[in-house]
Amino acid sequence: QVQLVESGGGLVQAGGSLRLSCAASGIIFSINVMGWYRQAPGKQRELVAAITSGGSTNYADSVKGLFTISRDIAKNTVYLQITSLEPEDTAVYYCNANVVRTPFLVNDYWGQGTKVTVSS
Repeated sequence: QVQLVESGGGLVQAGGSLRLSCAASGIIFSINVMGWYRQAPGKQRELVAAITSGGSTNYADSVKGLFTISRDIAKNTVYLQITSLEPEDTAVYYCNANVVRTPFLVNDYWGQGTKVTVSS
């Protein structure tokens, strides 16, 4: 089994910054893509940012330039640096990974989520 553990969420004031991290553990041959999603109450889960094994990134238009995704391949870890947080960014942030467990088995995994609350 593969587990994703997120950390770094919390309560911050508007305009502040946070750095979220997500570490994958278990039987992992490689990770194709790691990404961050968020879900606010009453809304659908949406993609925030993703990064491939080759370093290509994809951001939601609403966060481009304010959120930065990065990775540490050796640690199977992905980070999300968030700046200029606004109350509208309040949500549970989830880590997702497309994991090559063996040369014959590829699966998607989700973390438990870390809550980000932005006060005005």
